[in-house]
Amino acid sequence: MLRRLVNERTQIEALTDAGLEPTRTVLFTGPPGVGKTMAARWVARELDRPLLILDLSAVMSSYLGRTGTNLRHVLDYAKSIDCVLLVDELDAIAKRRDDAAEIGELKRLVTVLLQQLDDWPSSGLLLAATNHAELLDPAVWRRFEEQVAFGLPEREAARAFVNGLLELVEPKASEWSDVLSVALAGQSFSDIERKVNSARRSAALNGRNISDHLATLLTVSDRSKSERIDLAVQLAESGLVSQRRAHELTGVARETIRDRLRSKEFLGKDLG
Repeated sequence: MLRRLVNERTQIEALTDAGLEPTRTVLFTGPPGVGKTMAARWVARELDRPLLILDLSAVMSSYLGRTGTNLRHVLDYAKSIDCVLLVDELDAIAKRRDDAAEIGELKRLVTVLLQQLDDWPSSGLLLAATNHAELLDPAVWRRFEEQVAFGLPEREAARAFVNGLLELVEPKASEWSDVLSVALAGQSFSDIERKVNSARRSAALNGRNISDHLATLLTVSDRSKSERIDLAVQLAESGLVSQRRAHELTGVARETIRDRLRSKEFLGKDLG
């Protein structure tokens, strides 16, 4: 979908010949830290346009009581230049509608925003992001021509992301990426980056091998027994840590680790 947004702008003649216009408005949904803002930066970079970011939660608090005039001015300015506009925290409007003291002003701001979405020119691209799609009014959903849902990274995406963080600083980056993609499954990209970089900082300050600090990220208390066994065997087999350390990190008995390794070795010879 993101690639198509770029292609629409770089191959606009094809759309014009078909009597079509490029997509004007797109809604990004998903939890925090899964790449919504990064995706907006990528689109702007690919189009070689500046990215303007409007934090709607800040606009709400700053402009409340002054009708939608200032919000309209901001959006009109974005229309007047060749840019990509990201309206962040779109759910701020919906989240504040339960404030009875401000409901009239909030309705006016919503009206301004809906009018701007309806009138957004095809020469521009408006992206909006929300962490709470369930709070948005149906009228807001209908204003967006496309929606892109961002989920938590699956294992392969997490593996590639960790590898990108480690490949220049850790000789066994590929092996650690495989292991950490299991241990950090279900976490956002921002959480993964924060934890990996924290381990890197600790290693730099303490002068110890980064592997010692990466091993501390292998929290397995919420993993099933079979998942912990698989992780322990993978750690020992890859040579990232000793069997003793794999036992300490995962709680899996060393005998179990050895038995699994022997079974894999036997199976490999048999297949060979």
